[in-house]
Amino acid sequence: MRKTFRLIIGLIILLISQLHSSAQHSTGMLSIAFKHLMDGQVLQLDSAVYKNAMGQPFTVSNFKYYISNIQLVKADGKEIAVPGYFLINEDEEASKQLMFNSIPAGEYVSLHFIIGVDSLHNCSGAQSGALDPAKGMFWAWNSGYIFLKLEGKAAASASPGKIFEYHIGGYKAPANCIRKVNLRFEKNLHIEQKNTAYLTIKVNAAEVLRSPASIDFSTLSSVTGFHNASMIADNYTDMFSIAKPDEK
Repeated sequence: MRKTFRLIIGLIILLISQLHSSAQHSTGMLSIAFKHLMDGQVLQLDSAVYKNAMGQPFTVSNFKYYISNIQLVKADGKEIAVPGYFLINEDEEASKQLMFNSIPAGEYVSLHFIIGVDSLHNCSGAQSGALDPAKGMFWAWNSGYIFLKLEGKAAASASPGKIFEYHIGGYKAPANCIRKVNLRFEKNLHIEQKNTAYLTIKVNAAEVLRSPASIDFSTLSSVTGFHNASMIADNYTDMFSIAKPDEK
């Protein structure tokens, strides 16, 4: 009788252990969409006219940036790394849709990532994939990556052709332009086994031009090196936010 009882207990423990192990290794998928805006309006290249904080009208011809070092944070505080370097480009619709497989199932409260390319990959020379120099986001003269580009035209610009161009990059002090973004979910994100969870991140490109520094096209229409780069990086740090379900 005792042997039978011990056998039953052993089987129960084994079953619980297997179920726990299965739960730990179950994974789902996460789809992240990036929605580019200009103060609530959907960003349109080369057509829509916008105004900066100083009331200066402008159009946008190019808007793209790197994100990397993505981490999802579970309700228990555990961080799940999502590897990869991603170039989000307004002119390439597919780049604004990211799909991640094999995300551990569970409940997540936030995610964070950096805008730009970390120092390790900045020091590795030209690379492939999203980091391919052919993407137009690599400074050959500086052997480093451009983290963000915003280009367009503004009547107030003092540059030839009335263009403005902000090419922001650099990872060394005092011009370190790597910025970390922390986004907390209003409602916890649930990743379920073999299912896909959906997330939309709103990106307000207007923030590149304001707060804490308001950009005046007539005095600062071009940043393509280290000077003033960190100032603009401080501006765009808060351009990301999580869309509510009814905003998708």
